[in-house]
Amino acid sequence: MKSYLSLIPISAKVHRRQNKMTLLCIIFAVFLVTAVFSMAEMGIRMEQTRLLNKHGDLTFQEVMNSTTGQTLCITAVIFFVLILTAGVLMISSSINSNVTQRTKFFGMMRCIGMSKQQIIHFVKLEALNWCKTAIPIGILLGIIVTWGLCAILRFLVSEEFSDIPLFGISMVGIISGVIVGIVTVLIAAGAPAKRASKVSPVKAASGNSENAENMNHAVNINLFKIETALGIHHAVSAKKTLLLMTGSFALTIILFLSFSVLITFVGYIMPQSAAASDVTISDIDNSNGIDHAFLNIISKMDGVKRVFGRRGIFDIPAHLDSNAVEIDMVSYDDFDLDCLVKDDMLKKGSDISKVYGNSNYVLAAWDKESTLEIGDKIYVGYEELEIAGLLKYDPFSSDGLTNGEITLITSGDTFIRLTGAADYLLLLIQTTGDATDEDITAIRNILDQNCTLNDLRGQRTSGTYTAFIFCIYAFLSIITLVTVLNIVNSISMSVSSKIKTYGAMRAVGMDQRQISKMIAAEAFTYAVSGGIVGSTAGLIIYRLLYNVLIGSHFSYAIWSLPTIPLLIILLFVCMAAITAAYIPAKQIHSMAITAAINEL
Repeated sequence: MKSYLSLIPISAKVHRRQNKMTLLCIIFAVFLVTAVFSMAEMGIRMEQTRLLNKHGDLTFQEVMNSTTGQTLCITAVIFFVLILTAGVLMISSSINSNVTQRTKFFGMMRCIGMSKQQIIHFVKLEALNWCKTAIPIGILLGIIVTWGLCAILRFLVSEEFSDIPLFGISMVGIISGVIVGIVTVLIAAGAPAKRASKVSPVKAASGNSENAENMNHAVNINLFKIETALGIHHAVSAKKTLLLMTGSFALTIILFLSFSVLITFVGYIMPQSAAASDVTISDIDNSNGIDHAFLNIISKMDGVKRVFGRRGIFDIPAHLDSNAVEIDMVSYDDFDLDCLVKDDMLKKGSDISKVYGNSNYVLAAWDKESTLEIGDKIYVGYEELEIAGLLKYDPFSSDGLTNGEITLITSGDTFIRLTGAADYLLLLIQTTGDATDEDITAIRNILDQNCTLNDLRGQRTSGTYTAFIFCIYAFLSIITLVTVLNIVNSISMSVSSKIKTYGAMRAVGMDQRQISKMIAAEAFTYAVSGGIVGSTAGLIIYRLLYNVLIGSHFSYAIWSLPTIPLLIILLFVCMAAITAAYIPAKQIHSMAITAAINEL
C-alpha cells in the first residue's frame, strides 16, 4: 500500500451495501438538477423558435424578457436551491451514519498514526470517490427523463409544445448537475469528516461512538414506561444524530410545502376555468343585442360541445345602506354558476344555491378593499337584492380588483325579471376536440352584422398547465420518495449501531415487544421534532415564496394556510417513522440474543 488513500477504493467495495443510500442521494441530486435545467433550456429554445417565427428576428434578451422565459428561469433557480439543500442534508445524514458505524475503523487508523487532518481528507475523498459513479448515472438519467418529457409534451400535449426540441442536449443542465454533485458532497462530508477526526484511539476498542456519552442521570419514567423513555433518551442523547434526523424530516416537509407554492403559482399565471371558452360571440354595440335564439341554434351545430351566455347592464342607480351607488349587473346561466363552484371562486360562507332561478339573491365581486359582506342588501328600484355570496376577486377586470365598483352576478331568470332584457351581451362556446375551422366558419356565417366572433382556440393553456403540474408533481414525488428512504435508512443505521445495547437489554429480560416500542419511540422522537421544525420553517418559507411569486404580482391574491398539503406531508412523515421503526425491529427480533451481544 503506497498511501493511506489506497484504502478508499477498498473501503468502497467492503461497505458497498452501506453506501447504497449515499450513492442514491447523490444520483438523485444530480438527476434532478440536470433534468430541471435541461427542461428549462428546452423551454427557452422552444420560446425562441416561437418568437422567431412570429417576429423574424430577436435577441436572447428578448427571449428572457418573455413571460415564459422568466417563469422558467425563476422556477429553475428555486428548484436548484431546494435540491441543493435537500442533497446536502440527506448526503450529510447518510455519511454521518456511515462514519458512526465505522468508529472502530477510524480509531484503528488513529492508532497506526493517521492524523486528524488525514482522517478529514480521507472521508472527503471517499465521498468524492462516490461521485465517479453517481454523477454520470444522475446526468444520464436527467438527459433520458428530459427527452421523455419533451416527447410527451410534443406529441401528447402538442399545440403549445409543437416546437420543443426532442433530443436536445443541455450543456447548462449537465454542468449544473456536475457542480451540484461535487459541491453537495463536499459540503455534506464536512461535518462527518470532522466527527471522524475526533475519534480517539481509545474508541477503537469499543467501536461505538453512540455510547460514548455516559448516562449521568436516571431516565425519567414518570411520564412514559421504561422502554418508551429509553427510546426517547436514545434519540435525544446523540445530539448530532438528532439534529440530522430532525433536519431530514423537516426538509421533507419544507420541500413539499415549497413545491405546493409552485403549483399555486402555475395556477395564477395560467388560470384554468371550467367556463373557459374556445369561441366567443360579442355584440359590437356592447349592448344585449345577440338574439337569445342563437344559443339553441349554435348548440346543435357540428364541433360545438356547449354554449352559454351572459347579459349585462352597467351603471345602474341603486342604494346600499341608504347610500346612492351605481352598480353593474351581469347574468350567468346555470352552467356558468356551476363553474364558480368547480373553480373554487367563492369565499367561505357563500351560498350559491340561493342564486339559481328567479330569486332576490345575487353574488358580488370582491377584493381586499371591498366593504361588501354576505347578507348586505342592495336596492335596485323597488327590488331588494341580498348578497348570498362573494367572489374571491373580480373576474371582469384585468387585475382582479374591483377598484371600488360594485358588480353583481344574477341568474338569467332574475336578470330578465329585473331588466326585461332576454337577449345576450356575450355568447361563450366550448368546442369539441375534433372541431375544425370549417365548423367555426359555419357559426360565423349565421351571425348578424352586429355580432363579432373571436376564435380563441389557439390561446388554450390547458396543455401547458397540465405539463407544468405534471413536472412539479413528478419531481415532488421523487424528492419525497428519496427523503423518506433516506430517513428510513438513517434510523435503521442508527439502531444497527446500538445492536450491542439492544442485545444486552434482551439478555436482562426485555421482551421483543418492549424492544419494538423502544425503537418506535426513538423513531417518533425524530419525527415529532422534525414535524415541529419542518412545519414552522415550511410555513414561513411557504409564506415568503407566496409573497415573492404570487403576492407581488397578483394584487387580488390572498394567502391562506396550506392545510391540505401540510396534512398530506405530515401523514408521509408518520408513515416514514413507522417504516423506519419496523425494519430494524424485525432485524433484531430475528437475531439470537448471543449474536446481538457479540455484535461489533
